Amino acid sequence: MSFGEMPLANALLTEADLDRPEARFPLELAFCERCALLQITESVAPEVLFGEYAYFSSTSTTMVDHAAELVERLVDERRLGEDSLALELASNDGYLLQHYVRVGVPVLGIDPARNVAEEAQRRGVETLCAFFDEVVAEELAAAGRRASVLHANNVLAHVPDVNGVVAGVARVLAADGVAVIETPYVRDLVERTEFDTIYHEHLFYYSLTALDRLFSRNGLCVVGVERIPIHGGSLRVFAVRADSDVQRAASVAALLSEEEALGIATREYFENFAGRVDELRDELCALLRRLKGDGHRLAAYGAAAKGSTLLNCFGIGRDLLDFVADRSEHKQGLYMPGSRLPIVPPQHLVKVMPDEVLLLAWNFADEILEQQAEYLGFGGRFIVPIPRPRIV
Repeated sequence: MSFGEMPLANALLTEADLDRPEARFPLELAFCERCALLQITESVAPEVLFGEYAYFSSTSTTMVDHAAELVERLVDERRLGEDSLALELASNDGYLLQHYVRVGVPVLGIDPARNVAEEAQRRGVETLCAFFDEVVAEELAAAGRRASVLHANNVLAHVPDVNGVVAGVARVLAADGVAVIETPYVRDLVERTEFDTIYHEHLFYYSLTALDRLFSRNGLCVVGVERIPIHGGSLRVFAVRADSDVQRAASVAALLSEEEALGIATREYFENFAGRVDELRDELCALLRRLKGDGHRLAAYGAAAKGSTLLNCFGIGRDLLDFVADRSEHKQGLYMPGSRLPIVPPQHLVKVMPDEVLLLAWNFADEILEQQAEYLGFGGRFIVPIPRPRIV
């Protein structure tokens, strides 16, 4: 499946940038039957993607609450305390590790983006500004900083050398440590037509089958798995070092069997995906054009990377939408890549009252609809595009 030449999804534009052409890169999706991995075919240099990062996890109440619940569970189940170490890869602004800090568990975040790492430091979260790899893992292990629990939320999709990162996780884990990995589930992506999850930062799209093969060849063993609703459907995988005597939970064998029955490790499972994306484009664009033709004012909510994919893939721009509202002050005053829609504060919705708002950040729909109760109360409506367009 080819999206053609696309701008980087998080490369938000300043007003000065509007006079210059944007860098564009091929975005194509392929499937490897050998490793059972859905992946894009061309990677952009990580330094270009992640040196400065527009996404601050703490702007989402859902993400912060999700992290707090997981930390509370792990502290209790694994009896973590002042002699433990909670380590997180791609730790962003400390949205997760801050919860360990509050209960006295030592932490270390690792994130390559200077701006979010600095924000984490301000929160009291020790953060190493670097790309995690086997070299960093070896240095930490040699210094005695072995992880009692290691988090990697939505990071395995982002790293070109995914084998090196997973091998590094195995090296830095304590003998009795556990890695807790969360990543969007390719099954939900395919079955719910969540095509907008696909952009240059997301190199890989995982099934449990693909994760199991990846971990087993790099010194880890999957011992538990859960399906969770975050980000439109994700997997939470628990892994330990291969030399551990921890036994696999029945949930692992059960989900692997489900995936085998679905044929998730074969190309046939993915063959009608592109056609369903085309159908979704036709349906959504027809709805927007009909509303616009009826004289409605339209806007969007959520200057998220997935929003950039949807707008650019479907050719939705300033001819249909007036602006994109977003809660993040780091994005306000900038412009969406490709479509060049201006990004404004959420209060702008009530101020100008567009008739309908396309919800680009549909994965946080419940949170956003609650926050925008005033707009809805005045008669505003949201269009939720995934898995099929619906008006709420």
